[in-house]
Amino acid sequence: MPSLNAPLVVRAAAEGELNPLIPHPIEIVLALVVFGILFFAVKKFVVPAFEATYAERTKAIEGGLAAAETKQAEADAKLAELEQQLSEARHEAARIREEAREQGAAIIAEMREQAQAESARIVEHGKTQIEAERQQAVTSLRAEVGALATGLAGRIVGESLEDEARQSRVVERFLADLESGTPGVN
Repeated sequence: MPSLNAPLVVRAAAEGELNPLIPHPIEIVLALVVFGILFFAVKKFVVPAFEATYAERTKAIEGGLAAAETKQAEADAKLAELEQQLSEARHEAARIREEAREQGAAIIAEMREQAQAESARIVEHGKTQIEAERQQAVTSLRAEVGALATGLAGRIVGESLEDEARQSRVVERFLADLESGTPGVN
């Protein structure tokens, strides 16, 4: 009889009892067959469904990435176009400012020319008016000087110089002598 201290498994094997830790060969075969059927079923039905779902998700992600790249390219193109338009608008604004400066300078030059022409016209008109007034004053003075000279000459000579032609000659000669600066004696 075995000893009480011997391990329980060895004792059970010695007595011919089945060990619950060691499976029966039929259970191993049955487990392998069921595992094979399950493996086949999973491979035949579950894996293709997973593969299809994975492929759909891959396509969706790739399509999303492609759409995102397309949208990014469109956005970049639109941004470049807007920057180009902004650059053109800045150049146009600079051109308009330059034209405005040129037009302003031309207007200022034209106004100066008009002012100078008006100034010259006013000066010329003033000179003409002064010359006319001078001529009028000279004529008036000649008449007065002639009358005075005739009266004075008539007193000195003692005869009347009322004759118009004689009076005119005397006055002209007197004024000519005055203008030349040398009084002549005739």
